[in-house]
Amino acid sequence: MAERITARAKRQDTPKEASKRVRKAASGKAVQSSPAAGQAGTAADPELTNENQRLRAELAAARERIADLESRQVDVTNRIAWVIDSLHNLDE
Repeated sequence: MAERITARAKRQDTPKEASKRVRKAASGKAVQSSPAAGQAGTAADPELTNENQRLRAELAAARERIADLESRQVDVTNRIAWVIDSLHNLDE
């Protein structure tokens, strides 16, 4: 019968060491920006603003819908409880 190996493979480095290495590598490289990148960012701003407004409006509508559904759920639960109470009172 084969023996089971219970020892786990150890990681080469801990997450803390790995994140230090990533930060060190990122700080060593300078990012150069091109003029075209700046122009593309400003051209997309009105589109992003419009999309942001549209998404906020959708979120507000969804929140209103959720509030309405929760209110209806409370009403239905209360009605069911009332019906059950009424049925119990028929026995008496």
